[in-house]
Amino acid sequence: MMDWLQVTRGEAPLLVSFPHAGTEIPPEIEDRLVSPWLARQDADWWVERLYDFAPDLGATTVRTAICRTVIDVNRDPSGASLYPGQATTGLCPTTTFDGEPLYRAGQAPDAAEIARRRTAYFEPYHAALRAELKRLLERHRTVVLYEAHSIRSHVPRLFEGELPNFNIGTNSGRSCDIALTAAVEDACDASGFSRVTDGRFKGGWTTRHYGRPDDGVHAIQMELACRGYMDEPDGPPTPETWPTPYDPARAEFMRGALHHVLNACLDFAGS
Repeated sequence: MMDWLQVTRGEAPLLVSFPHAGTEIPPEIEDRLVSPWLARQDADWWVERLYDFAPDLGATTVRTAICRTVIDVNRDPSGASLYPGQATTGLCPTTTFDGEPLYRAGQAPDAAEIARRRTAYFEPYHAALRAELKRLLERHRTVVLYEAHSIRSHVPRLFEGELPNFNIGTNSGRSCDIALTAAVEDACDASGFSRVTDGRFKGGWTTRHYGRPDDGVHAIQMELACRGYMDEPDGPPTPETWPTPYDPARAEFMRGALHHVLNACLDFAGS
């Protein structure tokens, strides 16, 4: 197994994917960036710690340690936008969520380099997802693929106002059975946190690509607003204010809510 690709195998009918928690950037890429901090700014901070109880539930986890600035394994590998007409970032992002350039002038990856990064990182990540889904489907009729994400609560370039705490994505109901959506919604609503389903975030490429309810794979994405489990700066992030350290006490209530969410997924798969 590649050291940047981390797979923990469980036997329950649940696979939790962490495509954006990584912060590693190869030196030959980092040397071309405007700022290493800026390149890591949009990571899904601390989600791998927030969900570190998942293996205890029997879930399989797949995580890349590679930063999304190198390649975003939750984007369409063809480069097509997941949200046509809306601001977003691409397969090998050249700007932050706020629209700031990531690379120094003339240093952004060209088509050949993007293809090399796909081969080096994107394809192995998705080969691992396919292999684990196949393994679990040999044991269970129904498997849930749960995409674990987070994002700052305020990113004006991407969405207006403050994002709800829980942002469920089901590709407008196509990636999973309505019963799974309802079970996850109920678990979120019981927490007292705010929630929306298929709002600004409807699920990325992984949810859309693997979600095949008729074939037994039900994919759902959870985008958490960071303020639910960590402190966020009042204004735009700076190297001094972002990210704030992971605080287990601060995250405890959200972790409890996520326990209920993953158990809802397991109950659905076992029903």
